[in-house]
Amino acid sequence: MGKLTVLALRAVLVVLLAGSVFVQAVMVPLLAIDLEDLDADIAHVRTPTLVIAVLGMVTVQVVLVCVWRLVRMVRRGTVFSHAAFRYVHIVIGSMVAAALLVFALGVVLAPGEAVPPGIVLLLGGVALAVLGVALIVLVLRMLLAQAVERDIEAAQMQAELAEVI
Repeated sequence: MGKLTVLALRAVLVVLLAGSVFVQAVMVPLLAIDLEDLDADIAHVRTPTLVIAVLGMVTVQVVLVCVWRLVRMVRRGTVFSHAAFRYVHIVIGSMVAAALLVFALGVVLAPGEAVPPGIVLLLGGVALAVLGVALIVLVLRMLLAQAVERDIEAAQMQAELAEVI
């Protein structure tokens, strides 16, 4: 991966991380203020919605930090090692957690007439899409496992060849 690519990716990661912190620090409190004005019949969704929003941002932040660490490993040439699996597993777990949070938001908003059924259905689709991304990362993890195996085999063959020479 070239220096410019790494620099661009890191810039995007910093902007996304700053944006997620902004959402947690500014937008969620504003949402809490807006949700205080709700009717009594839908006031029960206030706390679960805020908790889901904060936890959702945490899952995004965890993924961004793990991607940052993986990019650093790529830059150092150590990504094809067993240490990379820890970050990939954390990314997969965070994505599954995010999908469950989106699904939970749909469940919280579903009862009653306050939220249109189309929004709840849309949240279900988003949860399914996030699970799909988690599955894609799982497939990429399998490719990483194959690359690590090939790298180990290549190192062993090089060692054997060095002994012969």
